[in-house]
Amino acid sequence: MQHANENSNFREARRFTSLYFPGITILEEVMITKANHFSIFVLDQTSAYDFYVNKLGFKVNTDAEMGPKGRWLTVNPPGQPDLEITLMAIDDKMMFNAESAAIMRDLVKKNTFGFAVFECDDMLATYEELKAKGVKFTKEPTKEFYGFNAVFEDDSGNWFSLSEAKKG
Repeated sequence: MQHANENSNFREARRFTSLYFPGITILEEVMITKANHFSIFVLDQTSAYDFYVNKLGFKVNTDAEMGPKGRWLTVNPPGQPDLEITLMAIDDKMMFNAESAAIMRDLVKKNTFGFAVFECDDMLATYEELKAKGVKFTKEPTKEFYGFNAVFEDDSGNWFSLSEAKKG
């Protein structure tokens, strides 16, 4: 909290008057409280659907045609229904022009992007299950100072960490 003054750099704030110090206005900064969507750029949404739902076990939140603009496809890890991951097609229908889409597709294919850390309860069991389903790991489970960690790729070439939090 800061006291209100002419030099306050709060972009947006709530003003309230202190009960203990009448006549003093206090500013409380309004903060972002959580994320509910993020996007992963994919080369093919049908293939990405299969990867995220059938291999990783994610749940489908939304799968809707958007007319000429394409398809809106969101998934989430089973334990996080309020976090929607948009599997965003790289094409010239929504976000990119044709030239930018071609550049972005090339970057994704080159394993340029690492988007997130996914968490599991049992690293070795999850690793073996995902490997059996055809998930490509670029780093086998390794004990690190922060916990147990592995790295895998999706079917487009995006990479992700898989982590088992350090116990105790």
